[in-house]
Order: sequence, then structure tokens, then C-alpha cells
Amino acid sequence: MAKSVAIIRNLNDFAGDTRNETMADENAPEPAMDAAAGEDPVLGERIRGLRKRRRMTLAQLAESAGLSTGYISQIERNLAYPSIPALVGIARSLGVTVQWFFGGAAPVPQAEHGFVIRRGNRLRIQYDHGIVDELLTPKMSLQVEMIYTRLPPGTESAESYSHAGDAVGFVMAGELEIWIGERHFHLREGDSFSYSAGEPHRYRNPAEREAIVLWAISPPSF
Repeated sequence: MAKSVAIIRNLNDFAGDTRNETMADENAPEPAMDAAAGEDPVLGERIRGLRKRRRMTLAQLAESAGLSTGYISQIERNLAYPSIPALVGIARSLGVTVQWFFGGAAPVPQAEHGFVIRRGNRLRIQYDHGIVDELLTPKMSLQVEMIYTRLPPGTESAESYSHAGDAVGFVMAGELEIWIGERHFHLREGDSFSYSAGEPHRYRNPAEREAIVLWAISPPSF
């Protein structure tokens, strides 16, 4: 009898959690039009899986990251892509760096594991408005990480964010505007820059063509 009561109680707890998350989903705003449901499902699954392993509810994660419960629910269900600052906040709240969420690569030959990243085998993250980061270094590199970023025309990281470490960047194609604290720089193809990533920063592509930027961050903290 005691075992039956315990089972019923566990089922009730599970049902309560499900109702809470369903209500959050129903109250969520409409997803961003540039997010294609199911196109890149790894990110949402990773966030949801890690949140549950941390025994955090949607509401707890939302409060910690400074985001709405509905927004995080949409990201977890692959109905919306996160902004860059939003994913930084989610990662920080879950005790990891953004690098933890890169995914989507095919199996790597054993002889190349930890040494070589083939072009077609890069781990990637897609953000809102079509901004894409591709990881050029093996995950969990001890000293440096390199990221290849593609920004469609007019896209931006509208809100400033920060993280540990130092960063350098090289504009491979197009143009990039970057704000570091109160400083503003307009960079063009062939220009490079560096800054302390602990200082709030944001950037945008002001041009009518795609911008491609190569970043190096040490230690790996993004």
C-alpha cells in the first residue's frame, strides 16, 4: 500500500511539473519569424537536458538568466533561436560556457580527434536573425578557442554582454561595427581588433553583404 501511495505521489508531482511547463508554453509570445522549427534541434535539447539535470524549473532558469519563461520555453522546443546575450545568460545560469552548446558535427576519425576540424565537420550554433557561430578548435581546448562567425546584412548582437578572458578578431569579409564599453569602431575587411571580453561589448553588420569574422578567445570562456 505504501509503495502504491509513493507511485501515485510521484505521478502527481510529474503531472504538476508538466502542467507548469505547458502553461508557460501557452503564455509564450509568438516565435520569431526567422526561427525554423526543427531546423537545428540540438541547441534546444541541450538546454532542456542540462536544465533538468540541474533540477531547475523553467521559471528558475528564466529568473536567473533575466529572460522570460516563455522565451526559454520556445528555445527549448526549437521554436525560436536565442540572441547571443540570451545564450550567454542561459549558459552562465546553468554553470557552463556557450561552448558547451555547440553541436551538430559528424563522427571524427580517431586519428584526428582533438587535432583536426574539417570544414564540413564544425560544431555550430545558430542565433536569432541567422547569425551563425562555428567552432574551429576542438571542444574544451585548454588555452584558446577560435570561432568563425557569419552575420547576414543588418544583423546584430543588440544588447551588450561580457565573459571572462581576452578576445581578438579579424574581419575576413564585409564590415563590422563593434562597441566596447563606450568606444565604437567601424571595421572593414582586413581589419583586426582586440579587447578584454570582461568589458561589455556588442556588434553589428552595417553593410548590405554578409560579414565574416574570425575570433580567438583565451582562455575559452565563450
